[in-house]
Amino acid sequence: MTGWRSKSSGLSALQPEAFGAQPRGERLARIRRSPHFKDGVFQNPGGTARTRPSGSTLDLAKVFLDKDTRPLRSPVGTVPVHATTLADLAKPPTTGLRVTWMGHSGVLVEIDGHRVLFDPVWGERCSPFPFVGPRRLHPVPLPLAALGPVDVVVVSHDHYDHLDMPTIKALAGTDTVFAVPLGVGAHLEHWGVSADRLRELDWHESTKVRGLTLTATPARHFCGRGLRNTQHTLWASWSVAGEEHRVYHSGDTGYFEGFREIGASHGPFDVTMIQIGAYSEFWPDIHMTPEEGLRAHLDLQGGTPHGVLLPIHWGTFNLAPHPWAEPGEWTKEAAEEAGQAVALPRPGEPFEPAGKLPADAWWRSASAPVAHLRRRPQKPSAAPGFSRTEVDLAGER
Repeated sequence: MTGWRSKSSGLSALQPEAFGAQPRGERLARIRRSPHFKDGVFQNPGGTARTRPSGSTLDLAKVFLDKDTRPLRSPVGTVPVHATTLADLAKPPTTGLRVTWMGHSGVLVEIDGHRVLFDPVWGERCSPFPFVGPRRLHPVPLPLAALGPVDVVVVSHDHYDHLDMPTIKALAGTDTVFAVPLGVGAHLEHWGVSADRLRELDWHESTKVRGLTLTATPARHFCGRGLRNTQHTLWASWSVAGEEHRVYHSGDTGYFEGFREIGASHGPFDVTMIQIGAYSEFWPDIHMTPEEGLRAHLDLQGGTPHGVLLPIHWGTFNLAPHPWAEPGEWTKEAAEEAGQAVALPRPGEPFEPAGKLPADAWWRSASAPVAHLRRRPQKPSAAPGFSRTEVDLAGER
């Protein structure tokens, strides 16, 4: 009797489609030629980064299962999502630049007559399975089909909370171009995106799409979707420049000195979209705290407050042990202390960086009391910072 498994299919027949595909052929050869690929893996800037949680499994489990802090990691009320409508997006931005945070790291940027969609995740869970994994804490602001035409979709890396198979499959039926880091194109082709619509870049490489220049810039993170993390797909932050405006999307990253070089080469930016959530002392090398996110923004802007900081990668999924609302509180406080303009939109709320910025602490209506991060003494030349151990209850807010 013939067996169910062919030699060509191997164990891949058992893998969920959402795992994607490993780079092969010329794509793999190009990866191996990359100056950032060494000893069989992509290397992080700034030296080796710990990509797995430090400490013991028991220590990590104690933190995640703690009965006192666990309830703080989710909203206690309804998250006030802005129900984005066609009217919100139909008229061109009066200043030439409009930004709509869709939740987590998904952002629609309308820049100089073009539309760029960063890290779109419309799925219910960031997981390869529909029945398990981190689930949305708020609905998407609008259906993907109602978003309208998009010139280019930009993906920062292949983790499930940034590269969502159902979303990519839906977008594969449009004529949009996809700009992705080196190797990530294998996943997209596996899900139906034609090769001629892919712009697959190594760090410091650029591509032009309909009047925009998109550049893959370094980030300090890692990759992987399947059971084995082979480090064969790259992760990146992105610079996008139009005729009049420039924006930056950090993807996921730990803080590193390279932000200064990125800013010097591609900035200053009208708006930076900076990851400030899902941080933990268990993985300090691969995610930034709000304080580090602010420092990264200032580095990107030449060292002084400039442009608008939009905090991303928070509020939508429960991915770390910190309280759900803490990234918003911490970012707001740190930016105010530094004199840096910060946009705090509800998910789905469009704004123009050159206009009036959304500034309400909207998360407070859906949050349990959050510790207020007290400013710690700083040397005059030091960046603003806050102690994670010195806290007051949020009654002072």
